[in-house]
Amino acid sequence: MRLRVDGALVDVQPISLLVAANVVSRVKVLAKMDISERRLPQDGQIAVELDEGKVVHLRCSTFPASQGEKVVLRILSSQQLVAFDKLGFDAVTQARLREVVLRPQGFVVTSGPTGAGKTSTLYALMKLIDPRDVNVVTLEDPVEVELYGVTQGQVSTRTGFTFATGLRAILRQDPDVILVGEMRDSETAGIAMQAALTGHLVLSTLHTSDTVETIVRLVDLGVEPWIVANALSAVLAQRLVRLVCPHCKQSSKLERDVWDGDDVLLTAGSEVVRPAGCDLCMRTGYRGRTGIFEVVELDDELRDLVKSKAPARAYREIYGRRRIPSLRRAGFEKIAAGLTTVEEVLRVT
Repeated sequence: MRLRVDGALVDVQPISLLVAANVVSRVKVLAKMDISERRLPQDGQIAVELDEGKVVHLRCSTFPASQGEKVVLRILSSQQLVAFDKLGFDAVTQARLREVVLRPQGFVVTSGPTGAGKTSTLYALMKLIDPRDVNVVTLEDPVEVELYGVTQGQVSTRTGFTFATGLRAILRQDPDVILVGEMRDSETAGIAMQAALTGHLVLSTLHTSDTVETIVRLVDLGVEPWIVANALSAVLAQRLVRLVCPHCKQSSKLERDVWDGDDVLLTAGSEVVRPAGCDLCMRTGYRGRTGIFEVVELDDELRDLVKSKAPARAYREIYGRRRIPSLRRAGFEKIAAGLTTVEEVLRVT
């Protein structure tokens, strides 16, 4: 049995093989699955009522393996929104993003791997907008958090309700703000960017590694470069780093220099924190997570690069000249503040 704590797997007390099959069957009954079917994967949902009357929803998934059945339970963090000022942005970036999101039109993209907190960031940005003043419509897969005053749509490939068809329908609903869960194809990207050009604020995500890759990918999706250049307002790349446990953290000195490209971020001998592990953090040495971000707002110089279909190298030259902090550099600011460790930042960047 393993738990994913703050994104990292932790082994816990194993279940005896004598009762393992009974545990799997019990979970399947609670999730309203067919307990006699062990050869096909199944999905279900369990609602667990806690002592205080609070209900927690678990998404359940089974997978037939050579040794038996594997069961994964995912806690759906419904109604647990992260506030915008708790995401991990510095004060200057917060002010810039507020200004971008409160514009009447534009296209904001967050990027990063699965589990990097992209959706949480989009929800936090949407909470800056008052749904009583504007018409906010979302298209998600699935709807993770129910937002008050927001029309939320859930795509379903089985019924043919895809991102592209849903987005076309949304544009007939007189929206002011549109959230598209993910840019999966050129058709969705094209419609979303046209919407951004015609007076809508569009928020979406992409599975890319950094802001440069995001801009290049949007052009590669087949959307006209001038549309991308004029629609795109800001691009965010993000990762989640674990915060070192405040109850057991220790200080130590770096043994060697740490680099980001050609720059030395931390020299050998610098004072840093190290995880130790205690009962409060399940012996992991970490407790909680925060975001590290690379944020780029598009200006005329970057728009010219987009229109000319410039390679990633050209963008990186401008980034270097302007000293736009990379994800790793943003992570090292958290290390300098004593919030996380060098190993953790190097792991995610």
